[in-house]
Amino acid sequence: MPDLVRFGVAMERSLLVRFDELVSRRGFENRSEALRDLVRRELDQDTWHRGGQAVATITLVYDHHVHELTEHLTAVQHAHGEYIISALHVHLDHHHCLEVIAAKGPARTLKALADRLIGTKGVVSGNVVAASLPG
Repeated sequence: MPDLVRFGVAMERSLLVRFDELVSRRGFENRSEALRDLVRRELDQDTWHRGGQAVATITLVYDHHVHELTEHLTAVQHAHGEYIISALHVHLDHHHCLEVIAAKGPARTLKALADRLIGTKGVVSGNVVAASLPG
């Protein structure tokens, strides 16, 4: 187990009640686990906003019948090949595909890649989930 440090936290009772409800709903063993999870998520967001080293999944849903869309998405990914770890392609129905792209690199580069892919005509929906690299 990592070196744990205990510290006190003061907060309004109403905020603590809401926090305890969150702890219960999400199934955390205790407040400490929930607090560690919240801190990790906030640090991930900070890394993402500062442009630090990150990993991300870029999720796309698109209509593969849009002229040259699949070729364009593939070309963008090849142009950023040094950052893309893997891609999963799933046929959802007759018209729509789901693509999940795992990437690693500077957050600014990953953001630009995601924006370029998600903003492509024919992409119906897109999202990015990012995390900082441990270190």
